[in-house]
Amino acid sequence: MLDLGWGFLFDCTGFQAREVTVNKADLVEAVRSAADLTRGEAESAVDAVVSGVVSAVSSGERVTVAGFGSFNPSSRAARTGRNPQTGEPVKIAASTGVRFAPSTAFKQALNPRAAKKSAAKKAAGGKKAAAKTSAAKKNAAAKTLAKKSSSAPPKKQAAKTLAKKAAKSTKKR
Repeated sequence: MLDLGWGFLFDCTGFQAREVTVNKADLVEAVRSAADLTRGEAESAVDAVVSGVVSAVSSGERVTVAGFGSFNPSSRAARTGRNPQTGEPVKIAASTGVRFAPSTAFKQALNPRAAKKSAAKKAAGGKKAAAKTSAAKKNAAAKTLAKKSSSAPPKKQAAKTLAKKAAKSTKKR
Protein backbone atom coordinates (compact mmCIF):
# COMPACT_ATOMS: atom_id res chain seq x y z
CA MET A 1 0.00 0.00 0.00
CA LEU A 2 1.16 3.54 -0.75
CA ASP A 3 1.63 5.76 2.30
CA LEU A 4 0.57 9.34 1.50
CA GLY A 5 0.64 10.74 5.02
CA TRP A 6 2.23 14.17 5.57
CA GLY A 7 5.27 12.66 7.25
CA PHE A 8 5.90 10.42 4.28
CA LEU A 9 5.25 13.09 1.66
CA PHE A 10 7.72 15.55 3.15
CA ASP A 11 10.40 13.09 4.28
CA CYS A 12 12.50 12.84 1.15
CA THR A 13 15.80 11.73 2.68
CA GLY A 14 15.82 8.43 0.83
CA PHE A 15 14.42 9.88 -2.38
CA GLN A 16 15.29 8.04 -5.56
CA ALA A 17 14.24 9.18 -9.01
CA ARG A 18 11.44 6.83 -9.95
CA GLU A 19 7.89 7.09 -11.11
CA VAL A 20 5.08 5.93 -8.89
CA THR A 21 1.63 5.62 -10.37
CA VAL A 22 -1.16 6.16 -7.88
CA ASN A 23 -4.66 5.23 -8.89
CA LYS A 24 -7.80 6.45 -7.19
CA ALA A 25 -8.21 3.27 -5.12
CA ASP A 26 -4.69 3.67 -3.67
CA LEU A 27 -5.37 7.31 -2.86
CA VAL A 28 -8.69 6.48 -1.19
CA GLU A 29 -7.01 3.77 0.88
CA ALA A 30 -4.24 6.16 1.96
CA VAL A 31 -6.80 8.80 3.01
CA ARG A 32 -8.89 6.18 4.79
CA SER A 33 -6.01 4.90 6.88
CA ALA A 34 -4.49 8.34 7.59
CA ALA A 35 -7.78 9.99 8.64
CA ASP A 36 -9.36 6.90 10.22
CA LEU A 37 -12.41 7.06 7.94
CA THR A 38 -14.59 4.42 6.36
CA ARG A 39 -13.92 3.55 2.75
CA GLY A 40 -17.05 5.38 1.57
CA GLU A 41 -16.19 8.54 3.51
CA ALA A 42 -12.62 8.53 2.19
CA GLU A 43 -13.84 8.01 -1.37
CA SER A 44 -16.30 10.89 -1.11
CA ALA A 45 -13.54 13.12 0.34
CA VAL A 46 -11.17 12.30 -2.51
CA ASP A 47 -13.96 12.84 -5.06
CA ALA A 48 -14.84 16.21 -3.50
CA VAL A 49 -11.24 17.46 -3.63
CA VAL A 50 -10.65 16.29 -7.19
CA SER A 51 -13.97 17.61 -8.52
CA GLY A 52 -13.44 20.94 -6.73
CA VAL A 53 -9.99 21.41 -8.27
CA VAL A 54 -11.18 20.34 -11.73
CA SER A 55 -14.24 22.60 -11.72
CA ALA A 56 -12.32 25.64 -10.46
CA VAL A 57 -9.45 25.22 -12.92
CA SER A 58 -11.84 24.56 -15.82
CA SER A 59 -13.62 27.84 -15.01
CA GLY A 60 -10.28 29.64 -15.30
CA GLU A 61 -9.44 30.06 -11.62
CA ARG A 62 -6.14 29.31 -9.93
CA VAL A 63 -6.40 26.72 -7.15
CA THR A 64 -3.83 26.81 -4.36
CA VAL A 65 -3.51 24.04 -1.78
CA ALA A 66 -1.43 25.47 1.07
CA GLY A 67 1.73 23.45 1.67
CA PHE A 68 1.26 21.49 -1.55
CA GLY A 69 1.08 23.75 -4.61
CA SER A 70 -1.01 25.60 -7.17
CA PHE A 71 -2.96 24.42 -10.17
CA ASN A 72 -2.98 27.10 -12.87
CA PRO A 73 -5.07 26.97 -16.05
CA SER A 74 -3.07 27.58 -19.22
CA SER A 75 -4.30 28.12 -22.74
CA ARG A 76 -2.51 27.23 -25.94
CA ALA A 77 -3.34 29.10 -29.12
CA ALA A 78 -4.24 27.37 -32.35
CA ARG A 79 -1.19 26.74 -34.51
CA THR A 80 0.03 24.92 -37.58
CA GLY A 81 2.09 21.79 -37.10
CA ARG A 82 3.61 19.30 -39.49
CA ASN A 83 2.83 15.65 -40.06
CA PRO A 84 6.17 13.94 -39.38
CA GLN A 85 5.59 11.23 -41.99
CA THR A 86 4.43 13.35 -44.91
CA GLY A 87 5.61 16.83 -43.94
CA GLU A 88 2.17 18.27 -44.69
CA PRO A 89 0.96 21.21 -42.59
CA VAL A 90 -1.66 20.20 -40.05
CA LYS A 91 -3.93 22.58 -38.13
CA ILE A 92 -3.75 22.07 -34.38
CA ALA A 93 -6.76 23.42 -32.49
CA ALA A 94 -6.51 25.73 -29.48
CA SER A 95 -6.65 23.92 -26.17
CA THR A 96 -6.65 24.53 -22.45
CA GLY A 97 -4.39 22.70 -20.03
CA VAL A 98 -3.28 22.92 -16.44
CA ARG A 99 0.13 23.59 -14.91
CA PHE A 100 1.15 22.60 -11.41
CA ALA A 101 3.58 24.72 -9.40
CA PRO A 102 4.76 23.17 -6.12
CA SER A 103 4.70 25.30 -2.97
CA THR A 104 7.81 26.48 -1.18
CA ALA A 105 7.25 23.96 1.61
CA PHE A 106 7.05 21.16 -0.95
CA LYS A 107 10.26 22.32 -2.64
CA GLN A 108 12.05 22.62 0.69
CA ALA A 109 10.98 19.10 1.61
CA LEU A 110 12.53 17.84 -1.62
CA ASN A 111 15.73 19.87 -1.16
CA PRO A 112 16.46 20.08 2.59
CA ARG A 113 20.01 21.44 2.18
CA ALA A 114 18.94 24.16 -0.22
CA ALA A 115 16.15 25.14 2.17
CA LYS A 116 18.64 25.81 4.96
CA LYS A 117 20.83 27.89 2.66
CA SER A 118 17.92 29.92 1.29
CA ALA A 119 16.62 30.59 4.81
CA ALA A 120 20.06 31.88 5.84
CA LYS A 121 20.28 34.06 2.72
CA LYS A 122 16.80 35.49 3.34
CA ALA A 123 17.69 36.34 6.92
CA ALA A 124 20.94 38.04 5.90
CA GLY A 125 19.32 39.66 2.86
CA GLY A 126 16.50 41.06 4.97
CA LYS A 127 18.96 42.89 7.21
CA LYS A 128 20.83 44.31 4.22
CA ALA A 129 17.63 45.38 2.52
CA ALA A 130 16.45 47.15 5.67
CA ALA A 131 19.78 48.98 5.95
CA LYS A 132 19.62 49.99 2.28
CA THR A 133 16.09 51.31 2.55
CA SER A 134 16.84 53.34 5.67
CA ALA A 135 19.96 54.79 4.01
CA ALA A 136 17.96 55.60 0.90
CA LYS A 137 15.32 57.36 2.99
CA LYS A 138 18.01 59.44 4.73
CA ASN A 139 19.56 60.42 1.39
CA ALA A 140 16.18 61.34 -0.08
CA ALA A 141 15.37 63.48 2.97
CA ALA A 142 18.73 65.24 2.76
CA LYS A 143 18.22 65.96 -0.96
CA THR A 144 14.75 67.41 -0.45
CA LEU A 145 16.03 69.53 2.44
CA ALA A 146 18.91 70.81 0.29
CA LYS A 147 16.52 71.68 -2.54
CA LYS A 148 14.19 73.54 -0.18
CA SER A 149 17.00 75.43 1.53
CA SER A 150 18.65 76.67 -1.66
CA SER A 151 18.03 80.40 -1.77
CA ALA A 152 18.94 81.05 -5.39
CA PRO A 153 16.10 82.08 -7.69
CA PRO A 154 15.21 79.62 -10.46
CA LYS A 155 17.13 81.42 -13.22
CA LYS A 156 20.31 81.64 -11.17
CA GLN A 157 19.91 77.98 -10.20
CA ALA A 158 19.80 77.00 -13.88
CA ALA A 159 22.85 79.12 -14.56
CA LYS A 160 24.71 77.44 -11.69
CA THR A 161 23.81 74.01 -13.07
CA LEU A 162 25.08 74.95 -16.53
CA ALA A 163 28.29 76.29 -15.03
CA LYS A 164 28.86 73.06 -13.10
CA LYS A 165 28.28 70.95 -16.23
CA ALA A 166 30.67 73.11 -18.22
CA ALA A 167 33.31 72.80 -15.49
CA LYS A 168 32.95 69.01 -15.47
CA SER A 169 33.25 68.76 -19.25
CA THR A 170 36.44 70.86 -19.27
CA LYS A 171 37.96 68.66 -16.55
CA LYS A 172 37.31 65.53 -18.63
CA ARG A 173 39.17 66.96 -21.64
